[in-house]
Amino acid sequence: MTIAAPSPTRRRVLADVIARPEGRARALATDAALVLAGAAVVAVLAQVSIPLWPVPITGQTLAVVVVGAALGARRGALALTTYLLVGLAGLPVFADFTGTVAAIAKPSFGFVLGFIGAAFVAGWFAQRAWDRKPWLAFLGFAAASAVPFVVGIPYMALILNGVLRLDLSAWQLLEAGLFPFIVGGIVKAALAAALIPAVWALVRRVDSTRD
Repeated sequence: MTIAAPSPTRRRVLADVIARPEGRARALATDAALVLAGAAVVAVLAQVSIPLWPVPITGQTLAVVVVGAALGARRGALALTTYLLVGLAGLPVFADFTGTVAAIAKPSFGFVLGFIGAAFVAGWFAQRAWDRKPWLAFLGFAAASAVPFVVGIPYMALILNGVLRLDLSAWQLLEAGLFPFIVGGIVKAALAAALIPAVWALVRRVDSTRD
């Protein structure tokens, strides 16, 4: 019995279409460059920040979703892992140009951890062609945008209640770490759902002119 290989068109993401290196060495170098570029995009949008205690509102989630969708699940997760590691190493890539290992003690650090999973989920949906149509893209990107809260809120509770002994209730934790971000998260998912399909349409138009 033979097992059919997955359809290449279902696995392609924007990075696979735009960057087409020949040879394994060039492909690996291209992947590394894409990962670094993805980390840089997140670092730039992290500085679009509105101070809010204990977690600031930033442009990171939009960057994470776009990077994940453009690079795919594996490279997207690697890009956010790189972003996390260079920030912990001391480069000022986190919000408000911060970045040291001391970030681990911040209530907001769990959201940064969650960005890795969010990029993976956005890439997972993109590899299944959900990023080609705005309404499907919005559903996938909204799901990806929810991932940081799954990690971030428990981590925030650990720091605020376990370390700082603030004894906040579950409702208070949601007021601090979830409710202020719902509308912004929907808007960011919608922006990404408009941007990525538009880029796909442009790519298809360029390809059609080459034929």
